[in-house]
Amino acid sequence: MAVLLAALALLPGARLPRTGPLPEPKPETATESPSVQPEKKPETEAVPEAKPELKPDTPPQASDIPTPEPKPKPSETSATPSAEKFGPPPPPLEDQKPPSPAEQTLEEQHLTIEPESDADHAECVKELQSLGVVFRETPRIDDGNGCGIDKPIIVSQALPGITLKPEATLRCPTALALAQWMKGSVIPAASVALPANGGITTINQASAYICRLRNSAETGKISEHARGNAIDIGSFSFNKGEPVEVRSRREDSTLTGAFQRTVSAAGCLYFTTVLDPESDAAHETHFHLDVIERKGGYRYCH
Repeated sequence: MAVLLAALALLPGARLPRTGPLPEPKPETATESPSVQPEKKPETEAVPEAKPELKPDTPPQASDIPTPEPKPKPSETSATPSAEKFGPPPPPLEDQKPPSPAEQTLEEQHLTIEPESDADHAECVKELQSLGVVFRETPRIDDGNGCGIDKPIIVSQALPGITLKPEATLRCPTALALAQWMKGSVIPAASVALPANGGITTINQASAYICRLRNSAETGKISEHARGNAIDIGSFSFNKGEPVEVRSRREDSTLTGAFQRTVSAAGCLYFTTVLDPESDAAHETHFHLDVIERKGGYRYCH
């Protein structure tokens, strides 16, 4: 207790020192820029480093220029796209289409002669002989460009006593159709319509085998005459009276007109094509009769 009292007695005389302790100097690195604090950058999202922009007058580096792919060689390319990738090629232009026979001459069509079966020809010849047709066989005809007959015959009488004038070079099936038409239709029609004329003696033919196009045109399909399949009939001669000429008889009310119309219509029973003077201007003076084969057995008769 005595010590405490002594300490309290000394406190009024105690005083603080005039100056406090001096701070020691900071290290040398800290005194070079004591008043400048480093600027803190704001926190941002990380972005990829931008490529330096090239100045207009600075040439680009070789690494910055894309290398062009080499062009394919002509042999590696095709004129049209692949059908697997782009579908079928487009149809050819009009001027690239091959011309049709209607636009071609006979020489441009590159036709060949149709061959005939030996067995069929032999059977046909046998039928001609049974009907009494007068004919002779002749060597193969080849006039080029598809004109010709493989097994031609020359007919001088269409039936016994009925002359074919002039004699006609034909294929055997054409001669057979002519004989059957005459026997089955023409002779009976003449005996009914023109009995006073005494029967037919001559068939005056205007054309048989000849190398040409249809209607003797410069371009178009080959004529059946050029294959031995056709014969043109201009008139019929009788024992008496004037010949019956084939001409337009649509309005002919006589028995002669009836005879011509009858044999024209009956022709389609034997031939696959019958064109008469009522068909067109090219047939104003004759019958055109041919045995061309068509799909389905179709026949064209006018």
